This record gives sequence, structure tokens and C-alpha cells, in this order.
Amino acid sequence: MKSLLIKNAVVINCDDRSLNKQDIYIEDGVIREVSFLINREADETVDAGGLLCGPGLVDMHVHMRDPGQTHKEDMHTLSAAAAAGGVTTVLAMPNTAPPVSSVGVLRDILDRAKGSCINILQAACVTENMRGERLSDLEALKIAGAAAFSDDGRPVENARLMLQAIKEAARLNVPVLSHAEDLNIVNGGIINEGEISRRLGVKGIDRASEDSSTAREMALAAACGGSIHICHVSTRGSVSIIRDAKRRGVKITCETAPHYFTLTDEALLSCDADYRMNPPLRTQDDVNAVIRGIADGTIDAIATDHAPHTAQEKADFKTAPNGIIGLETLLPVSYTNLVRAGRIDIFRLFEMLAYNPADILRTRANRFAGGDRADIVLFDPHGEFKVDINRLHGKSVNTAFKNMSFYGAVKMTVCGGNIIYRA
Repeated sequence: MKSLLIKNAVVINCDDRSLNKQDIYIEDGVIREVSFLINREADETVDAGGLLCGPGLVDMHVHMRDPGQTHKEDMHTLSAAAAAGGVTTVLAMPNTAPPVSSVGVLRDILDRAKGSCINILQAACVTENMRGERLSDLEALKIAGAAAFSDDGRPVENARLMLQAIKEAARLNVPVLSHAEDLNIVNGGIINEGEISRRLGVKGIDRASEDSSTAREMALAAACGGSIHICHVSTRGSVSIIRDAKRRGVKITCETAPHYFTLTDEALLSCDADYRMNPPLRTQDDVNAVIRGIADGTIDAIATDHAPHTAQEKADFKTAPNGIIGLETLLPVSYTNLVRAGRIDIFRLFEMLAYNPADILRTRANRFAGGDRADIVLFDPHGEFKVDINRLHGKSVNTAFKNMSFYGAVKMTVCGGNIIYRA
């Protein structure tokens, strides 16, 4: 059996909220021992030299572009980018070409994913081909391996269908992820509606688009006793709606993304489409509300909404598709702007980056217990990570953090006991 010994790692233990310099012995892909001094022979020994050691990150919202748009990304380049970012598990959205609404497409993806260096989970469509007309065969898709149901990329506009989906998913014990957006309110808008959209003379998107859709999903889940997960929360109104729903016992969870607690729509004054995503960057009030939601537990997870596009597609500010990449910047941006900034502690960060998303997806993140799958990230909290688009590992470079520097540089990623990235 293959073995790996990691020595002198400062293990982040979220269960007892401790930081201890310990050794980790891994054999046959799982953790066998974590203690203060391990003297065992191993096939490979790595001296972590006091680097922080956390569970491999679980990014529950990525767009893999495979199948159908592999000129932007494929599962192998996405896996390389994830590994460089300390991400060992991803949930891929189903808005591929064709969409993941049939058992055949789902099985093809999952079969090919077995050769990946990371754990690739796949969401299946709520509605057939994401058309919003009929539910997909959710039970067949669950049996075939679907880890979640979502039409992410567009909302399920028909409330009756969404209610049916929540009920059926509850029976199957599979989460439903909602792209909370009212397309009638969006009505062709491309950035947040407000001072910046007026200055640029472009059509804006009112916050009510996200707020009203979030309220609808909350009401549907409350009515049937099922659960709902809200993707990419960006508005102060949405945060408030979710906070209130949780207080009333509604089974609702949510995620936000690093750009929503880091950047505002003022970045769009550059007319650079790499700052365009959906939902759009909002105002400082919204950023502050998202940070409060992170700090008080309203927001459960941080995900990237990794959405690769080519430079040619992003060249025209007004016609470019929405979306940015984010796998390699997830940990440094989050660590710098949340932990180093004193807004949360390191334990809360890893709850949001690993344990909570794993729980939502009905899977398990490594808790450094004997028998846990050896998915691990080692990073330097004082090490600088400069976002150089020429050194990223994916096919596309449409990052909103280009040329910025952050702390928390990833130095090594281990997945299933294999070292899949070394800085």
C-alpha cells in the first residue's frame, strides 16, 4: 500500500477549534494517524515546516464546460486549476452542451471523471434540458450518480415545477440548488442598477431580481417542508431574507463567492468584462451585508462559481458572457479578506470552504480522523500569492483578481493520498 508521511503541519481542527503542530500518516489514500510525533517508514515523507494544514476545499459551484465547450475548460484543466487552489472536490453545474438532464450524459461525465486527480461531483438538471417545461427524471438521475439538482445558469421560472422538484428531491435526499433570479426584472440588464450603470449608460439589474426569487424559494421550501440551497448570494436583501427564514426554521442554506465580499460595481468603471458576472457586483452596502452574513452564520458556504470564457468572448464589455474563474484564488482571497481582516477566524473559514458544502452535498470532508479520505491543503498564511494570468492552470484567464496580491499561498494539495500539486 502506498504511504505518505506529512511532518510538522499545523493542523486546523474545526471540531475542537485547535491549531496544533502534528504529523499525519496516510496509507492507501486514507488518514491512519494524526499525532504529535510519528516515527513510521513511508514511501514519501514531506516536511510541512509549520505550514497551515486544512481539509481539501469543497467548491460546490463550478462550470466545467465539459462536454460541449472544452475550448474554454475541460475536466482535466479544471482539475489542475482546482489542485493549484487546494480544492479537492468540486460540484459541476449541468449547463453543458448537451445539458446534464439524461442518464447517458451524466454517466459519460462520471465515467470520465474517474481518471481525474480530484473528486468531481456532477449536478443534474431540475428540468429537461433546462427549458423549464418538465421535470427531469430526478430519481433516475439520482440512481445514476447525480449529487444535486439545479438549472444553474438560469432560474426555474415555473414555481409549480420548482415546488415539485423540492418535494421529489427531499424524498430522494438530494439537494436542490437555486439560481435565484427573476428574468423579467433583469430584462436585458448587464450590471447592477445604480450610480455606476447610470454613469456608464448601460442597462442595470435591480436587486429585486435576486431578492424576489430568493423569497419565492424560501416560501416554497417552507410550504412543503423541503430544503433549498440559494446559489451566489450577492444582495443585502437576499441575506436578510435568508437570515429571517433560518430563524423561523426554514430548511434553507446558501453560498456566496469571494468577489461578492471583496469587490463592488465600481470595478466596472474600467469597462473590463472580466468584472461582469451574474449576479453582478453590487455596492459597498451589499458587500458589508454579505460579510455580516458570513460572520453570523447566515451564509453557509463560499464557492467560486468558476465560469471560464475565452479572451475573445470577453473582449467586448457590453456583449461578453457573464462569469469569471476562481478556483486558484478561492483560498487566498477568502483568507486575506476574511481571516487576516479580522472578520472571522480560521475555523469558520474552513467550515465554509470544506465542511458546510460537504454537508450540503451529503458527502464528507476530511476531519483528520482515522479512516478519513486523505484530502488535504497545505498553505502559507504569510506567503503572498500574486494573480498572474500567465501562471494559472486552466484554459481561460478571465479573473476579476488579475494582478492583485493576497496572502495564503497554497503550497501543496493532497487528494486521496496522492500529492496532486506542489508549489
